[in-house]
Amino acid sequence: MKNRHLALFFIAIVTTIAIVFSACKKINESTDLGGGLIPPVDNITTFDTLIDVQTYNDTFSIVNDSTRIGNNITGFFDEFFLGKITNDPFFGSSEAQIFLQLKPSNFPFAFRNKPHPDSLFIDSVVLILDYVETYGDTLVPQTVTVQELDQSPANSGFRYDSVFLLRRNNLTTFLGPPLGIRIFTPAMLKDSVKAFGGDTTANQLRIRLNDSFGQRLLMYDSTITGAYANDSVFNSKVKGFAIKSIAGGNALMGFNLPGSNTKLAIYYKYANSLPNIDTTVAYFTFGSLSASGNYATRNYIGTPADASLNNGLAQDQIVYLQNTPGFFTTVKFPGLGAISNRVIHRAELVMEQIYDISDSTFRSPDFLFLDAIDPTITDPIKFRTVPYDFTFDPNSGAFNLGSFGVAPVIGTDPFGNRIRIWRFNISRYVQHVLTGTLPVYDLRLFPAFRYPVQFGIPPGSNVLTTVSVNPAAIKGRIRLGGGNHPTQKMKLRLIYSKL
Repeated sequence: MKNRHLALFFIAIVTTIAIVFSACKKINESTDLGGGLIPPVDNITTFDTLIDVQTYNDTFSIVNDSTRIGNNITGFFDEFFLGKITNDPFFGSSEAQIFLQLKPSNFPFAFRNKPHPDSLFIDSVVLILDYVETYGDTLVPQTVTVQELDQSPANSGFRYDSVFLLRRNNLTTFLGPPLGIRIFTPAMLKDSVKAFGGDTTANQLRIRLNDSFGQRLLMYDSTITGAYANDSVFNSKVKGFAIKSIAGGNALMGFNLPGSNTKLAIYYKYANSLPNIDTTVAYFTFGSLSASGNYATRNYIGTPADASLNNGLAQDQIVYLQNTPGFFTTVKFPGLGAISNRVIHRAELVMEQIYDISDSTFRSPDFLFLDAIDPTITDPIKFRTVPYDFTFDPNSGAFNLGSFGVAPVIGTDPFGNRIRIWRFNISRYVQHVLTGTLPVYDLRLFPAFRYPVQFGIPPGSNVLTTVSVNPAAIKGRIRLGGGNHPTQKMKLRLIYSKL
């Protein structure tokens, strides 16, 4: 989970940036990054101009999105999401499901007084998830169910060493009633709960399961063929759980599977010495041998985002961006290659949020990313980092995310609303375009989570690397002004000197 806050990797797919060269004029617009190195604009030796761009919305698909939520094998303990969004006014509906295994901390395992199974009695069994946050409306009730995964061949790949696509769900569950069901509002998950022994714990989703399932767990033993003999036998008896929201809701809730609050709590009574009956609890937890998967879907039918998809035939005034699985935008510069050579002091792609009251419910992604499509790359992944401007520091072991411009600054729109503004620094890349050493690439703009991307300076060899930008997948969406928006248009700003 801690790694999810460190996860800032990039692979964006910003396809096509168009530029229509506009007249030189002095722009009253500050440059925050590197301002001390840029000469003042005087329209005599240093000039400031805006270049028009074109923007085209598109969606990721199973073909071009191979995002996998990390688990024990990847080393990334990503945030997992659960729930339903039923009414995002711009992006429609979303759903996220969690699949996981909870197991004894070691094998062989035995409950207290297990040699006398007739003296074990279930009190209750509760599935508990370590709550992190809510993305969406915290006051709309959700109905969540827990079902048991069956032992069908379709589930044979549900193992601790498997990493599943976020977009694909091939797992099956037992038919019949669920093991448990709970109706609640996400706001309740922050409340303190009195647990066993009088401990008070907050930030939990607790779903009580059927007592019959708990009694079944009590009756298993640790003999050579018993469920608690080893991990393999346990998997053949208890494959795992599917947790889904089946009704209502307008939010996705984030959980930390390796967190201390994620566990299966089995409360039971046992005969200590007759006639004394004691009550205790055993915990099955999410450990190094536990499998997990997160499945997410979107439905855009009838939404403004869906209406903006036109197969690249017309420019989009409003850019729709949504974290995976979601939307990206291709940015094109149609006239950039026709501009004569000059000294570029600063080239930045500037974009502004289009404000709506729903943005307070469905928050913006933390970061955006920009990469380029290079059709000359023979590898199936034809996206490359922006040459010269997106760099790696071997001393710090980090990419230059900050200076590249992935984080927004806060400003105001023409109506006085607080908005986010991004300024991507692509100065060195634009300079190489004007000197003729690099082609004009189409760029891809999107809220990157973790993607593979080619890193290197063409025409040299590329290194396929993984870059992570946002700390989690699924959450985060935003609308920006497109290249032809009437009041908040995206543009390429150049500060330059003539040769």
